[in-house]
Amino acid sequence: MDTAPRNVPESRGLQRTSGVVAGEEESFFTDPLHPQRVLEGLNSLRLLRSFCDVVLCCGGHDFPCHRLVLASCSSYFRAMFSHTGLAEANQERVAINGVEPAMVGALVEYAYTAQVIINKSNVQGLLAASNLLDVLAVREACCCFMEQHMDETNCVGIHCFAEAHACLELRHRSLEYILRHFSSVSRQDEFLCLAREKLTEIVASDELNVAQEEEVFDAVALWLEKEPGRKQNFEKVFEHIRLPLISPYYIHDVIEPHSIIQDSPPCQRLISEAKDFLLLQDRRNEFIGPRTRPRRSTGISEVIVTVGGEDDKVVLRSVESFDPVTSRWRSLSCLSFAVSKHGLVASGAMLYLAGGEFSDSSASREMWRYDPCFDSWQEMASMNVARSELGLATLDGFIFAVGGWEGYSRLDSVECYHPHTNTWHFVEPMRMAVTSPAVVAHDGLLYVMGGAVLEDGDGMDLVQVYNPKVRSWTEVAPMRIARSGSAACVLKGKIYIIGGWHASTENTDKVERYDPKTNTWSMCSPMNERRYRPGVAVVDGKIYVLGGEEGWDRYHDTIERYCEETDSWELAGDMPSSRSWLSCVPLQIRKDLATTDPREQENPGG
Repeated sequence: MDTAPRNVPESRGLQRTSGVVAGEEESFFTDPLHPQRVLEGLNSLRLLRSFCDVVLCCGGHDFPCHRLVLASCSSYFRAMFSHTGLAEANQERVAINGVEPAMVGALVEYAYTAQVIINKSNVQGLLAASNLLDVLAVREACCCFMEQHMDETNCVGIHCFAEAHACLELRHRSLEYILRHFSSVSRQDEFLCLAREKLTEIVASDELNVAQEEEVFDAVALWLEKEPGRKQNFEKVFEHIRLPLISPYYIHDVIEPHSIIQDSPPCQRLISEAKDFLLLQDRRNEFIGPRTRPRRSTGISEVIVTVGGEDDKVVLRSVESFDPVTSRWRSLSCLSFAVSKHGLVASGAMLYLAGGEFSDSSASREMWRYDPCFDSWQEMASMNVARSELGLATLDGFIFAVGGWEGYSRLDSVECYHPHTNTWHFVEPMRMAVTSPAVVAHDGLLYVMGGAVLEDGDGMDLVQVYNPKVRSWTEVAPMRIARSGSAACVLKGKIYIIGGWHASTENTDKVERYDPKTNTWSMCSPMNERRYRPGVAVVDGKIYVLGGEEGWDRYHDTIERYCEETDSWELAGDMPSSRSWLSCVPLQIRKDLATTDPREQENPGG
């Protein structure tokens, strides 16, 4: 007898395979049309009301069904029919409330045919019903339909609808659309009808796509004028407009005269904050918060710029920027010379580098200015005295060069640079000459902390304070730890001093904080590594410490980040190369500036 398998015509949709298993010939048959035939058969039985064991009742309409079919495509019905504690488990008639009868009918039809019609008139009702009855495939299809038909006129409504029905992906996509097309969306009726809480969420987003912040105020002003009752608690929306990033002329001519602003003390305080930020450029580090952070669409990012330093005893001329958001490094225009032990500050939109030590170990008198708009360095007027291991800080529009080493001795002299006249002049000398002090300016005063006074480089705990208004030096509470070669910064009104040379035996990882209001020092959590002469910068309310020296001839290439709220340090990235004696400052630059990878930069040394 011939038992060889015979081919079944492909037109019938049947597949047959054969083989030998355990010495016996076996045939495996698959019918790809069977699932469809089963559904068709079940649907025929439903239409004839044969073997139906439950009736769904909704809005006066009855839908005879089979429990098994409903439970197979909906976890809602599966739980209902299988849970013996529910009355519906044994009821012949089950009420479905909160949805339209037509949508229940469409979902029943889908359960038996795997097909459903989705259009603009039924998509919201169908999504609501499929969400309630947990028919996930239809729910997902409705979300896709709404996303495909989203535009400026309906994206706000779609977003609010998706949020109400916990459609997380559609909620995310619609919010992205609103933020990306904000200029046109903000002129639509749906936007003007937004609840205050939702408007606040949109306006507060870093992803809001606007060419300039003035657009945000214009949109919020239109929303405000839509209903008189919105004037109450308007400051809760107004506080999310990034006023410090708006032109002062626009603030003066358009925003400040607005009646709601005039009548609201909280709004007036926000206007005052913006004016202070725009006027007091050298105190902008005291205005940390989301209102001073550029939105990503502006093409501006706040980066940390690092300049020079020493890498395994090779003096560097490289200039690089680190973006804390993307953790990307980019190279900027190099110096024309290699330098370390210098000072670096930002004043307005410019960087200023002063003093330092050249490759031949000679001290420098030079001052250079970096313009991020042109990515170029320009030599300015030189200091009166050559200084390496100096302190440099900006204070009320002036740049102060403090102490240092001029090649033969430590300096107690202090020079002041006037950017508008490009001139230097001496001011009152410090009470004690120091090298490698930590210097910061805060609230109109110049703080000079620690520094080396002996030949072995050991630091001191002395804190000298200069008041330019009365042109005199005083002392405040000494640090808890004597140190030199530390880094210092200001965060939320407190002065932080970080790392440095603690004693003749070791560098330190210790960090302490000074409160000018109470004239007291307190210890903070130590860093993960000991660091001498690291770079430091404050970006978006976090302290970043870069590089530094662990011990003799051992340099760091790591970056640590400090969170003041949790008093904790964490590693935040790596530098292109290990180094110490570098200088760092935060700076806002164009995102497209200098796309070259610094690792490909030629001849970083000098």
